Amino acid sequence: MSSNEDKDTPNEALPPADTQDNMPEPEPAVTSETHTEKSGSTPVKSGAKTGALWFFVIVLLLAVIALFAGAYWYWTQRTDNTQSLVDAQRTQQQEVSSLSGELRELKGEIASLKRERSDQDQKINNLLSTNEQLVQQSESVQQQLENLEGRRPADWLIAEADYLVRMAGRKLWLEQDIRTAIMLLVNADKRLKSLSDPSVLPVRAKLAEDIQMLQQLNPVSHTSVALALSGMLNQVKGLPLDTFEKPAMAGDTTSNDVSESTADWLDNLKAVWRSLVDDFISVKDLNGPIEPVMDQQARWLVKEQLRFQLMNAQSAALNANQALYSQSLQNAQTILIEKFDIETSQVAGFINALQNLVDTDISRDIPTELASQKPLESLLEQRVKQVFGQGASAL
Repeated sequence: MSSNEDKDTPNEALPPADTQDNMPEPEPAVTSETHTEKSGSTPVKSGAKTGALWFFVIVLLLAVIALFAGAYWYWTQRTDNTQSLVDAQRTQQQEVSSLSGELRELKGEIASLKRERSDQDQKINNLLSTNEQLVQQSESVQQQLENLEGRRPADWLIAEADYLVRMAGRKLWLEQDIRTAIMLLVNADKRLKSLSDPSVLPVRAKLAEDIQMLQQLNPVSHTSVALALSGMLNQVKGLPLDTFEKPAMAGDTTSNDVSESTADWLDNLKAVWRSLVDDFISVKDLNGPIEPVMDQQARWLVKEQLRFQLMNAQSAALNANQALYSQSLQNAQTILIEKFDIETSQVAGFINALQNLVDTDISRDIPTELASQKPLESLLEQRVKQVFGQGASAL
């Protein structure tokens, strides 16, 4: 404290620099007195300044302590905040990564939805275009129907005639039913006749040609022949067979006596011969059942042979095979004549019925095509299908 005051005192005693330059140099004695006089007031002023300095130092220390405390607190808070910021940044980065993945997925879904939407738009455009075409076609067909209405409604009879001709062909080739085929062709000709149109006359001429051709075919029904043979098959079981029958034994009225008349020389010779034979040969009568020439198995075999030939003839009749039909019936006749008793009325009637079937002609040259079918199809194409074909092709 005193050293500071001593140091401060000379500084306070020094005059300003300008004053020192202007003033004359003092004498040493005077300077010493002046210093002695002024030293008595220095302790008062230096004490006030020292208190202020201490106050300033304390305040400065407090400020430094507060500054360090604040810096430490700030550093601590900043460290905590930095860690929390790092954690928050990591969390945010994870969230950003997750959001980025979701964003990519959303972008993919959006792209897929865009493609689907594009496809749907394309389909809608196609449907709209198709709808427009259908509307136009419907209007065109409606216009054609309006044009056809009331103009030529009788042309539908041509379609009916074509259907009847097709049905006649099926009856003729699949079922070989000539009568039904002729009836269908006649009805088709009636449909064309009702048109009163000269342009269908060539088709009617072909229909007449087909009708005449079918009428000239053999009208015998194969089904009727087959049914007749089926009835004869049921009668085979009751037909009597030609078996051997032992003739009745007549009583032996001859005697071995010799007459005296020369006219009976032949009878006498026979009597002598019998007497000689009777001495060397003895005949015994045996009583027992008479066995037929054919046993039960042979009878069954003969009837089955006859039945087999009749079944062959029946199959040939259904297939219009004239050669097999005739051969089978001839074989059946041979079996009847050789193995059955032809003197009985049953066998005789059976042979007569079989001969009637032999004389029946089952051959039938069925045509492979009707002459009226193609001209009628061409006429139908011109009259009906051509009109509706335009609308069908547009569809």
